[in-house]
Amino acid sequence: MPKFLFKRWHGLHIVWTFALLGGLTLAIFAYQWILGVAAVILSGLLVYFTLKAETAFRADLKDYLGTITYRVKKAGNEVTSSLPIGIMIYNEEKRIEWHNSFVAKMLDRDSVVGESILELMPELKSKKDKDEKFELVIGKQVYQTWMKQGERLLYFREITEFANLSKKYEEEKIAVGIVMMDNLEEATQGLDDQTRSLMLAKVTGELTEWAQKNELFLRRTSSDRFLIVMNQKSLKQLEQTRFDILDDVRDLTIENKLPLTLSVGVASGAERLVEIGQMAQVSLDMSLGRGGDQATVKVGQRLSFYGGRTNAVEKRTRVRARVISHALRDLMKESDKVIVMGHRVPDMDSVGAAVGVLKAIQIAGKEGYIVLEGVNPSIDKLMETISMDEKLYRWFITPEQAMQITTQRTLAVVVDTHKASMLAEPRLLHLTHRIVVVDHHRRSEEFIQDATLVYMEPYASSTCELVTELLQYFNDKLTLEVLEATVLLAGMVVDTKSFSLHTGARTFEAASFLRRNGADSALIQRLLKEDLGSYIEKAEIIKHAQTLYEHIAFAAAEPGRKYSQLMIAQVADTLLNMTDIMASFVISERHDGLIGISARSTGQMNVQVIMERLGGGGHLTNAATQLEGTVEEAGRRLKQVLEEIKQEEGLFE
Repeated sequence: MPKFLFKRWHGLHIVWTFALLGGLTLAIFAYQWILGVAAVILSGLLVYFTLKAETAFRADLKDYLGTITYRVKKAGNEVTSSLPIGIMIYNEEKRIEWHNSFVAKMLDRDSVVGESILELMPELKSKKDKDEKFELVIGKQVYQTWMKQGERLLYFREITEFANLSKKYEEEKIAVGIVMMDNLEEATQGLDDQTRSLMLAKVTGELTEWAQKNELFLRRTSSDRFLIVMNQKSLKQLEQTRFDILDDVRDLTIENKLPLTLSVGVASGAERLVEIGQMAQVSLDMSLGRGGDQATVKVGQRLSFYGGRTNAVEKRTRVRARVISHALRDLMKESDKVIVMGHRVPDMDSVGAAVGVLKAIQIAGKEGYIVLEGVNPSIDKLMETISMDEKLYRWFITPEQAMQITTQRTLAVVVDTHKASMLAEPRLLHLTHRIVVVDHHRRSEEFIQDATLVYMEPYASSTCELVTELLQYFNDKLTLEVLEATVLLAGMVVDTKSFSLHTGARTFEAASFLRRNGADSALIQRLLKEDLGSYIEKAEIIKHAQTLYEHIAFAAAEPGRKYSQLMIAQVADTLLNMTDIMASFVISERHDGLIGISARSTGQMNVQVIMERLGGGGHLTNAATQLEGTVEEAGRRLKQVLEEIKQEEGLFE
């Protein structure tokens, strides 16, 4: 029965009792007054003792209830103090008003009442004014912390053992890697057996010592490949040292005419071991596709690159070019038609490579088209020259026309890029599963999936060089038209800065083949000429140039002035010709509203790695990116990345 109902019932009971006694007394008075007087006296005594008993009962009840309240409060205080959970109350000024004994023990203090929680626990400064859970490390202990902003309460629960167990579990996750001597054939060519064996023994010994030092399981699987198995703790250690084995092996064989370099692919984060192994092979392919002499680490969705400080080694054998050429010829003959596609805003190399592939299509006796999208002022003269040759220009079509004629049996040949997002028409790849990629750029994380044939050689000067070599094996009686040979050679001239950068023996061999087939050098010079207005615009940007780290030219255009990406790239090329300059970076606002950065290097600095950290990419000596924001913000971000790389591994070799 509720307390207020009990009190009401108890009071009514007494009232009705007194009323009954009064009624009986009056009835006795009416019968005989003497007995009535006796009844009054008796009733008075009864009322007196009843009220006295009621008063005593209420006093006892009050004392009893008081004892229970005290005991309950005492029990609550003891429970609050002895709970394995810390409780802290703070005020609006973030000062502690009360805490239990758990908090005092946690902080190793008798009391912290009145002190600021932000001074005691600086980690709380980064927490927003909302309820949240987070881990807090105090000394060697880890605490799960609940913050109740509305009640201004903090709860703490020690989870040190669980945190250590979780850390141990993460550290012991399996990671698989593949190490490959990526230029073994080139590095050992011309060596006698004894010298070759001694060099391989030194490299193997260096790898074995490296594996033991980092607690890796190393097993040789072939003459140039090793399998490594490790845990996350060892992988983290390798990343902290930035895979110094790459530099150690290169320095170990530096006395050779061509030093031996390694490529490493490591993967982790998948649930099944089979998936980890497949990811490791993909990582190795990416290292090789980016030119070798580097490590690629893929942990879950995170992809990291280390090394890549040297130019890709030029392959001295053309076996791969011959095999790819024959495979490409067979694919063309099995297709109903061939669509050739480069990147958006095509340059000289993209158009030249497309024209070369078109020639191969015609030799194979198939119908072929070149998809052209976007306008690049740098090729206006080239396209004007091509448009005058009706026999060649008739095969250029728009992306919309290409979408209408593409079928499942159509072969799509992608040149001068391997990123679907950069294609003139990415949707074309969804209409056919027959895809060929020919590119000279270092492989990035984004790559066209399920390509039937891939020919990526980062050592090549340009895609035009690769296509020229393919044409030489396509048909023994190949003859090129003058314009076709000229366009291919023009692409090589532009990408090599007139054969001054990124040029190997095979570059000159390909150029020689084109010259023998009638390539017109004078026409190339006319195509590459610039007008006086463009030269003045370049000078406007160059006058803001400054020198960083003694060998880096840095130029930022005036805010509000917009320049084309071509102009930004030309300024970077010009700055690279200055005395003592090993790398150049030019920043400017583009006509599309984005901020463009062009980076150039003579080879002592890998500008691709720098641009990748800003969301771009490219080549070791030629890279770029586009950012949102302002020129000043882009400049600050670039300088920050340069400083980070300087601290990590140095800017120059």
